Amino acid sequence: MAETGTGKFLNTDKGFGFSRPDRGGADIFVHISAVHASGLAGLTENQKVNFDTEPDRRGKGTNAVNLQIAG
Repeated sequence: MAETGTGKFLNTDKGFGFSRPDRGGADIFVHISAVHASGLAGLTENQKVNFDTEPDRRGKGTNAVNLQIAG
């Protein structure tokens, strides 16, 4: 995994949330489809996660993909 971070929130009704990267900088967008594609049921506040990043298709920053709960 390229990055580690901490879950800020995931609003399952709206289908998105954010993770705070340990390296600092801007929060990373987390879409519910990336959470489900990673086999996770959700992401909770302050939960440590590992993830890869990819550019947002709409040019609005960076998205988290390939999420794993940090152990």
